[in-house]
Amino acid sequence: MTDYKVFCKNYDLKRGDLIGILKERRKDLRGKGVLEAGLKWAIGVFGHMVKDKHAIFIVPDKSYLKNHIIMTMEERCSLRKHSEVR
Repeated sequence: MTDYKVFCKNYDLKRGDLIGILKERRKDLRGKGVLEAGLKWAIGVFGHMVKDKHAIFIVPDKSYLKNHIIMTMEERCSLRKHSEVR
């Protein structure tokens, strides 16, 4: 089980504002990486709350980060793709 903290970029204060926490209970992510699945879910749930959906980003819980210091290439690409300011 993974917890995702969902943030929205606050461009005025140059920081992220916490808008919610999602708890992933399923083990099968249907072939997606944890970051990609969590971000898609966060945009679906919290997308109506922000003006720019690209301003949403997630931070997985610490247990995920401890166990997955080395990311797959797909996770790196999805993280890099979604972290760019558009």
